[in-house]
Amino acid sequence: MVYTMADFSKKIIFPTWSQQALLELQICLHNLNLSVKAEQNSPEEIDPPQVTIYPRDYVLPGEGNKLICLVNNFFPPPVKVKWTKNDVEVTEGVTLSRYYPNKDLTFRQYSTVPIIPQEGDVYSCTVEHKGLSEPETRLWEPEIREVSDIGKTVYCGAGLTLGLLGVGVGTFFLVKGISCN
Repeated sequence: MVYTMADFSKKIIFPTWSQQALLELQICLHNLNLSVKAEQNSPEEIDPPQVTIYPRDYVLPGEGNKLICLVNNFFPPPVKVKWTKNDVEVTEGVTLSRYYPNKDLTFRQYSTVPIIPQEGDVYSCTVEHKGLSEPETRLWEPEIREVSDIGKTVYCGAGLTLGLLGVGVGTFFLVKGISCN
């Protein structure tokens, strides 16, 4: 055990810590041996992974982005992740994170691949794990919206806002007119 203290503090020495640590190491090893004997023939718990694929940022055609493949809730490690673009394996720029523990004692891991999305591209993330009878594959296709779709949405929103504003103003004058009579 290492304690870090400020440079200006006094040095603290615990002369029996090393003997105490050696004693606790022997106790730990003894308990470990007992646990191994008790659990010797128990089957290993296997949790197959859940696979999700999504882009890091909002997708715009022709602009660089990253796809993220989240491999979650699996036990035991390891998993193998493979990326393809239009059925051709991609290895350049692919990353695989370390294993991150979940609260339920399973793990999660992230893999990324850089992309420049074009209409018609199909990306896939394939995961292999001993909990899966066959590799699990998730597909992702870029949803490329045409500019006219955005214009229609804005036009519809503006019309709805003006309509609601008109109803509000009409109701206000109706109530004022009734209260004046």
